[in-house]
Amino acid sequence: MTINQIVCCTDFSTNAEAAFETALDLAKQYRAKLYVVHVLPPAVNPMLTEADLVMPEYPDENLVVSLNERMQEVYAQRIPDTLDCELVVRDGHVSTEVIRFIEETDADLVVVGAFGLSGMGLVLFGSVAKRIAHKAPCSVMIVRPKTD
Repeated sequence: MTINQIVCCTDFSTNAEAAFETALDLAKQYRAKLYVVHVLPPAVNPMLTEADLVMPEYPDENLVVSLNERMQEVYAQRIPDTLDCELVVRDGHVSTEVIRFIEETDADLVVVGAFGLSGMGLVLFGSVAKRIAHKAPCSVMIVRPKTD
């Protein structure tokens, strides 16, 4: 298997941290380009019906700037200068945007955490990892954090 481009999805959760560590190790091992991607999901009120739902055309720019800064703080310093890496923030439906990004970059492997959202969020939106695993045009690695 040739791995030239790896996409790692993050929502800054414990599971996403495990996925990042794995993706970083694989990128070093294969000398692959690493994309660390965060998708800003649309704000959804679960009390609204589909007919009442009005989505803003563009996300709050301050929030996007904050997420870019957080990506830099959490990930950039841990990536060696010798590794080709890009930190990416997108907005929209999470699994749809991740799949679109995978297709655009022609990624060879996607690394995701087993779970990101929990509780009511997981019930409402389903598992992003599951959707990516079913729809990605490349191999998908689902990572769980080590338990002591």
